[in-house]
Amino acid sequence: MADKQYALIIDYKWCTNCHACEVAGKYELELPEDEWCIKVNEIGPAKWGEDWQWDFMPVPSIRCDLCSERIASGKRPTCVQHCEAQCLEYVPLEDAPARMLELGARTSVFVPTLQ
Repeated sequence: MADKQYALIIDYKWCTNCHACEVAGKYELELPEDEWCIKVNEIGPAKWGEDWQWDFMPVPSIRCDLCSERIASGKRPTCVQHCEAQCLEYVPLEDAPARMLELGARTSVFVPTLQ
């Protein structure tokens, strides 16, 4: 039987732009300065009617393999481990849709191609 495939759920309504996920991923993979496995993008500020919106969205890159070596040794992906806002979750792929419904709006899912 094949191993389960996993996904990264990003609940970006809670991201505080601390960049801990970026630093942890870069350190884990020993990436050069111009590469990353996850990067926090700033969206806004933008005015929507009377309200302002300003979001920070962690976006995994093609370099992200959900820390396959860490997972093999029983650890969580390094971005999940170090996320100060706890807005990143590592879940089985089949559980991702239900978890996203529980979390509500402003969530996204990432599934690496290297699994």
